[in-house]
Amino acid sequence: MLVRNLDKVESSPAYEGIKKRVVIGPKQGAPTFVMRVFDLASGMSTPYHTHDWEHEVFVLAGKGLAVDEHGETPVAPGDAVFVPPTERHCFKNPSGEVFRFMCLVPLRGEDAK
Repeated sequence: MLVRNLDKVESSPAYEGIKKRVVIGPKQGAPTFVMRVFDLASGMSTPYHTHDWEHEVFVLAGKGLAVDEHGETPVAPGDAVFVPPTERHCFKNPSGEVFRFMCLVPLRGEDAK
């Protein structure tokens, strides 16, 4: 078993105004999934994109928008989001505070930021 504290995991820039921390991944011995935490600064957005794997998102702090082809859905701490494979999506932070969420992807999903 491995226990890691988020505050002790080094972040790296994923995109402008977005920090990423790989909390659990292949370097920690995870063979199948990757657990990542993203911090979006105020006014920032992840790229609007698609890929062939699903992912699950859990909002930890701040308020944001989950965006898909049907529109924007407000999300807040405690909300979970399922993004199916091939669905165009992004996450936006229109608030004045950091929007933090956990994102779980299959191992091959870590190849994309």
